[in-house]
Amino acid sequence: MNIIEIIRQGGILMWPIMFTSVVGMAIVIERWLTLRRADIDTREFMDTMRQVIRQNRIQEAINICDETDAPVARIIKAGLLKHRQSREIIREAIEDAGRFEIPRLERYLSGLATCATIAPMLGLLGTVQGMILAFAQIQNKRGQVNPSDLAEGIGNALVTTAAGLAVAIPLLILYNYFTSRVENMLVEMEASSVELVDMLTRHRGDTEI
Repeated sequence: MNIIEIIRQGGILMWPIMFTSVVGMAIVIERWLTLRRADIDTREFMDTMRQVIRQNRIQEAINICDETDAPVARIIKAGLLKHRQSREIIREAIEDAGRFEIPRLERYLSGLATCATIAPMLGLLGTVQGMILAFAQIQNKRGQVNPSDLAEGIGNALVTTAAGLAVAIPLLILYNYFTSRVENMLVEMEASSVELVDMLTRHRGDTEI
């Protein structure tokens, strides 16, 4: 049985299921590429920041951030640009940058979750539709239905459920994976921002809270 036969047996609702699959996989590819670029060795990056800040090479630290295409580098740069300001202002600058970066990390994840939720529902709807047609066939033939014909009708009806689950399960797994990855990155960003504030204030002997 090839894909064309499966689509034909599943009926018209196979098309929205396939569309959901295409959209979901497009989001998966986009998120994978984006998060791959954004995920750097935060510990190594912050060690570099510590070294240059200790030597009062703030501009060099800013340049390193510019050369590093990652959310953590952009929020650290926001803090470095305010290095002469108070601890509170530095923290606010980092938080403002973080509010811009977080939506970029979480972009399209709600769409991926929607695809994973809709696919099995479409499959179930297709199965219900197929069962209605199968029982209508029984009614039209006044109960004189060949069991093999009935089995074929029910089997075709179940194709959409199988297709919906086949789409939803991997999308749900990938959604949870991306969500966990984003959460880990946010934790690293938070820890790095706290570390930067401490480094800057300690470097200049600022004891302001």
